[in-house]
Amino acid sequence: MLKTISVQNYALIDKLEVEFTDGLTIITGETGAGKSILLGALGLIAGSRADSQALQDKTKKCVVEATFNIKGYSLKDFFLENELDYDVTTSIRREINPEGKSRAFINDTPVTLNQLKELAEYLIDIHSQHQTLTLNGSAFQLSVVDAFADHSSTTEEYAEGFKKYKTLEKQLKELTEKESQAKKDLDYFQFQFNELEDVNLKSDQQLAMEQELEALNNAEDIKSTLSKAAHGLTGGEQNLLSSLSEIKIILSSIAKFKPEINDLSTRLSSSYIELKDISNELEALEQDIVYDSKRIEVLTEKLDAVYRLQLKHQVKTIEELIVIKDDLSNKLLDFSSLEAEIEKVNKELNMLQKALMVLAKKMSANRKKSIPKIEKEIASLLSALSMPNAQLKVEHLESDTLGKDGLDKVNFLFSANKGSDFKELNKVASGGELSRLMLSIKSLIAQLTALPTIIFDEIDTGVSGDVADKVGSIMDKMATKMQVVTITHLPQIASKGQSHLFVYKEDKNNKTFSNIKRLTDEERVQEVAKMLSTGTPTAAAISNAKELLKN
Repeated sequence: MLKTISVQNYALIDKLEVEFTDGLTIITGETGAGKSILLGALGLIAGSRADSQALQDKTKKCVVEATFNIKGYSLKDFFLENELDYDVTTSIRREINPEGKSRAFINDTPVTLNQLKELAEYLIDIHSQHQTLTLNGSAFQLSVVDAFADHSSTTEEYAEGFKKYKTLEKQLKELTEKESQAKKDLDYFQFQFNELEDVNLKSDQQLAMEQELEALNNAEDIKSTLSKAAHGLTGGEQNLLSSLSEIKIILSSIAKFKPEINDLSTRLSSSYIELKDISNELEALEQDIVYDSKRIEVLTEKLDAVYRLQLKHQVKTIEELIVIKDDLSNKLLDFSSLEAEIEKVNKELNMLQKALMVLAKKMSANRKKSIPKIEKEIASLLSALSMPNAQLKVEHLESDTLGKDGLDKVNFLFSANKGSDFKELNKVASGGELSRLMLSIKSLIAQLTALPTIIFDEIDTGVSGDVADKVGSIMDKMATKMQVVTITHLPQIASKGQSHLFVYKEDKNNKTFSNIKRLTDEERVQEVAKMLSTGTPTAAAISNAKELLKN
């Protein structure tokens, strides 16, 4: 429900704020007073195009803000999906700067124009003689049939399931594309993995192999040098250990004369033992050194393989090659899991498709069943609106393929005169006929489902007398279920509303501004009387106005 609208610096409006009530609100005023300006401001809230030419003062920005009570509109999901703060009293604001750039806000949070339009569709419906595109739209036509079918729980269940179905379809497509690419890469990944696996890489292995190969390639020199060193310690008559032994004997012979010499003799004995051990180890090492051409060949081949792989993968260590091998292994495992995931998603899709088909068939049956009732009730209302021979035919088409609305598509066909062929609305109906048809449809579905605030802009043009009275009665009945605002020139309609707003012009500081006020009961009598007469209202006109308002 629209609660308030405030407008600053828009066309002839300097600054105004209007409060709206529930039920039927009437807006009247002289031609050119600014009723269409107010409608334009509401259009900005609904997401219409912004134009800097509409600014009253070209140096200031234009601001239009409306507040709505959105309780009962089931819009929490919209706010959640768009990361907006939900509030029962929600505000929508449009700002247009002097350069013509527009900004939109929902509850003071900046939003895109598409987000604004999406929310506004749930809240406000501006309809005039020249705005009948909604009636021609297939989505609106199907929503009318659904309102009569009274199966909202089924359509909601289907919509939720179909949303999941499309998500799974997208997921399957992505997985299939990934699998297709993976198949192209699979052989190459497997080849690379096998190359690394065959080398049998181990951490810290490279340095040890390089040192062993270096030792084997220099085995003869190492063996010869160790032999010479061992010989220097123990070989021949004049060797180091023999000399130490002789020195030890000499020192022992004089140790009794001086205690310090005994200590030196003991230290010499320790050195002798250590050198003897060194000599034994040198001999053992020399015996172990063996030139092994086969081992050299094995190490050379493995190191060559490691170097080649490091060059290929642009790394310097075996540890880095192991990381690459593990990554390739994971990719190969991913491919296996990818196949399993595709099979799982396919299974889910098939199960969901069967469930959706059951729901879609149920929806189709409900829609078909409701069509005769729609056609009958619309014909009755059109007859009351001086279109006795007008008929609406709802053409039902059923597909084999699931869509967002199930299997069905409906098309409204219209015949205004007896004997005329049924044709699509935009090809046969005039503006006035479409307006009355839209009024009839919306008055019926207002009794069945929650509609947004609807604003009728002079859709009563071309009717008068008894028909105008019936148009007003239909709006009044609609207003028991929803908020209705209508701009009118007809006293029969103006007298129906629970609230009456009057748009007028006033001069201030050599400028003309549009303004609006809520009429008192007495002012309302005068306004309806003026609409009934030309010039100053006569006593008869005033009496007639009172009678209309009373009824």
